[in-house]
Amino acid sequence: MITIISCTNRQGSNSLKLAEYYKKQILAKGAEAEILSLMDLPDNFINTDLYGKRSEAFQIIQNKISTTSKFIFIAPEYNGSFPGILKLFIDACTFPDSFFGKKVALVGLSTGKYGNVRGIEHLTGICHYINLHVLPLRIHVPSIGKEFNENGDLFLEDTVKFVDQQITNFLEF
Repeated sequence: MITIISCTNRQGSNSLKLAEYYKKQILAKGAEAEILSLMDLPDNFINTDLYGKRSEAFQIIQNKISTTSKFIFIAPEYNGSFPGILKLFIDACTFPDSFFGKKVALVGLSTGKYGNVRGIEHLTGICHYINLHVLPLRIHVPSIGKEFNENGDLFLEDTVKFVDQQITNFLEF
């Protein structure tokens, strides 16, 4: 099972739109995938789920993470990096069961012209530290607002090509 994590808790995010596109493409290739949006985190999880505590609401999410063998992190650029809610989420998950020895593909996006290159580098370092095996092909999608058509699909030739290549490589990884 592949869990695609939309790495922001922002309503109506492009990260979630991109996660939905990835899920559709993975399912079309015959693999299983589901989306975990960080919008689904419990409202008070900072108080209830860090430092060894666990709420019932977060335990459901933790169970999903524990049983996942592969992840795709769709991470938007926030202040030259990735959203702080993603780091809090990683910190709240049980270590080492959640991520240790599992596989991940990283996707950066931004409204600007660099596609969250710096944030994906930061995230790569964290993934290495928690012993997540990172797919070498990392995707950066700049100017994300210009990438989707009216159906919510990517349509620019280069982006579609590289995303398809990443998904294919990840399924074989």
